[in-house]
Parts: sequence; C-alpha cells; structure tokens
Amino acid sequence: MNQTGPAAPTAGPDRRLLLVLVGATLLAAVIALLSKQWCRINGWEAPGVHIHMCYSDFGQLFGTRGLAEGYFPFYTPLPEDQWMEYPALLAVVAGVSAWFVPEGGTLLERTVTYFDVNAVGALICWLILVVATAYTARGRSKDALMVAVAPGIILTSFLNWDLWAVMLAALGLLLWSRSHPVLAGLVLGLGAAMKLYPLFFFGAILVLCWRAGRLGVFFKSLAAGVVAWLAVNLPFMLTAFDQWSRFYTFSGDREVSFSSLWLAFTWTGWSGEAFSLISNGLFALCCLGIAYLGLSSRHRPRMAQLCLLIVAAFILLGKVYSPQFVMWLIPLVVLARPDWRQFWIWQAVEVYHWGGVWMESARITSEGEFGGGALWIPLWYGSGIVLHMAAVIWICVSVIRDIRHPERDLVPRPDPSAGVVAAEPDRFLLPPAGRGPVRIG
Repeated sequence: MNQTGPAAPTAGPDRRLLLVLVGATLLAAVIALLSKQWCRINGWEAPGVHIHMCYSDFGQLFGTRGLAEGYFPFYTPLPEDQWMEYPALLAVVAGVSAWFVPEGGTLLERTVTYFDVNAVGALICWLILVVATAYTARGRSKDALMVAVAPGIILTSFLNWDLWAVMLAALGLLLWSRSHPVLAGLVLGLGAAMKLYPLFFFGAILVLCWRAGRLGVFFKSLAAGVVAWLAVNLPFMLTAFDQWSRFYTFSGDREVSFSSLWLAFTWTGWSGEAFSLISNGLFALCCLGIAYLGLSSRHRPRMAQLCLLIVAAFILLGKVYSPQFVMWLIPLVVLARPDWRQFWIWQAVEVYHWGGVWMESARITSEGEFGGGALWIPLWYGSGIVLHMAAVIWICVSVIRDIRHPERDLVPRPDPSAGVVAAEPDRFLLPPAGRGPVRIG
C-alpha cells in the first residue's frame, strides 16, 4: 500500500520570483538594521538598550567575552562567568568575526564594527534561508516571501547568531527533499554544532524512514551528522574541555528565565536542575507522542510537519524562550502550514511579546525606575507570554489536524519534500489505538 502517490514535482522558483524574494529580504534587512540604530550610535548599555529594543549579543559579548582583546572563544583567561556559553560552531563564528575588527579606535567604534560584520553574516544566512525555503516548497515557492519579510526575523536577525543555525536547518531540509539524506545529515550535524535544535530533525527522519522501512537511510544520515558534529567539537573537547562544556552545564543548571512556561512555578523553589529534569521529561513524552502520530496517521506526514511539532514542543517546554527563538519556527511554519492569515496573526502576537520582553528588561535593569512602578509593563509581559504560547499551540493543533485529515492540508500531494522515501510504500504502521503494530509487505 503506497500512501505517497507519484513522484513529487521538482520545479522550483523562477528567476522573477527569486529576484522578488532577494529584494524583499534586502528591504527587510534594512528595516532590521534601522531598528538597531540607536544602539549603534549610543552603545549597548542598560537600560537604554532595552528601552529602545535594540539589544544584540553581537554588541554585548564583544567586550565581555575576550573578543575585543583578541582572545578566541574557549581559550580566554577570563572568570568562568565570562566564558562563551554557546555551542562550538557558533563560538567559532563569533571568534572569526572578531578578526575583521581593526585594533585601533574606541571600544564603541570597534563594537559597532563587530556588530556590522556579524550583521552582514546574518544577512547572507537570511538570503540563503529564503532561497532554500523556496526550493524546498517547490510548487508553493512564493510562500518563502513570508520568511523574507517575517517580523520575527526582522526584529531578531541581528540579535544573536541563530540565523546561522536556521540557515543550516533549512539547507538540511532542502537536501533531504532532493534525496540527499547523507548530505542532509551532515548539514544538520553542523547545525546542531551551531544550536541544539537541528538535532531534533533526526527524530522526524527516523519516523519517516521507519514507516517506509528504510531505517538504513536514517542511520546513514545520522552517522553523517555525528561525524560533522564531532569534526567541529572534538578539537575543543580535547584542548579546552571546561570552557567547551560550559554550554551544556549552563543549559542544565540555569534558572528559569524569560518567557518560559515555568515562570509560573518558580514559587516552588525548585532548582534549575529540577526544572530541567521536568522539562526534558515532558519533552521526551511529546516526542513519543509525535512519533506515534507519524506512525499511525493514514497518510505519511511531511518532514516539515514533524520537525515543526518537535521544535515547537521543545520551545514551549523550555526553561527560557529567548526572543530570537522565533526564527527557529518561521521557516518550519511556512513549510508545514503555509496559511498566510494564521502566519500573520502569529507574527503579530510575537511582535507584541517582543515588546513586552524588552519593557520588562528595561524595568528590571533600571531598578524599577522605568515605568514608574506601574503595572502595565508586567501585564504586557505576562500577557505576551500567554499569547505567544497560545499562538504556537494553535499552529501545532492545526498541523496535527492536517496530518490526521490530509485532505485539509494546504500543501497538495504528492509531498514535494519527501525525498528518498517518496516512492516507498508504507511498511510499518501503528494502529490508531489498541492493537499491535501493522507490518505491510
């Protein structure tokens, strides 16, 4: 029984659409840069950086992680609380970017140069992300315009190095859709060396390959990912283990922070490790539920649908929702559920949440002076968290409905991103409830 139908179309965006997508991305990048202009002129000091909503780790970390002094990440004679708390490949990008900053000039001038160098890198990643999304979407390539002009990317593109990971994740999806599972695994492994979340894509690959009886493809893809991750990480593990491992220990030990569901439970007095245990346990349960959904649905889910559900579960259950994490979801939402109306409602909610985060940050860093002690800032911030979570859950429920009722899916079949399993019949299915596994063929 083949649930996938004929081979998926290979058509991508035409030249005119590509020019429109590139032009829209460049225009959006100009707006993104203008949104940071106050800090480029006045510096990244609190509370002004929060009041003007122009905070950027580019500007903040250059002078506090040894980069301005010429040290490379993981090899800095700094106190432990100033070590680079990021994965290895992201730290490499941060360190190499500092090589382009001249030694002369004031710290502010050099920091602005560092910011601009990284902004150019982020822009290149943004352009590649948009084009990769267009080619992955194929018959719906114009949906990539949502990625080009998404407010969530405009506001956060120059905040941290996340766009590098988002770009690598998008390239992984594109390579998978073009039946290059080993290359896809390699790129996703590099993505996981930049930020953790591309690692979760292997869960979607496992479900699709298991269902199609092609587990060998999964293991080859995973092996390529492991090799790529080790190629980046192993040199630092062997020569600077304590600073290299800072990201992993920090992630486990850190307290509940901005925009997390768990802020509502801080009254318990539980430690960061306790919240990590609960969060990770619930995330594992969600992953099992998503796997069951993928193995029991009448029609094979699309790769982007499963990836979106996994990443969204991780974000919703995490101990922190940094503002730039919205970029993780944007291309996945565009590929999984390209409903323009739903997308823009969600993005409006994320903009509202973004404003609340920075107003709360301004209130905290000004020791309550900003806002005059009024309740409107905590109310804005709290309602933003609730609305953000509700919007992401709404999208996830819609995707689950589309998987269960594929006739309502906005992406027509055959699946344009099925890749190497496109022509494979279903060989392993789980029943909707109650009975043992169904083996086909």
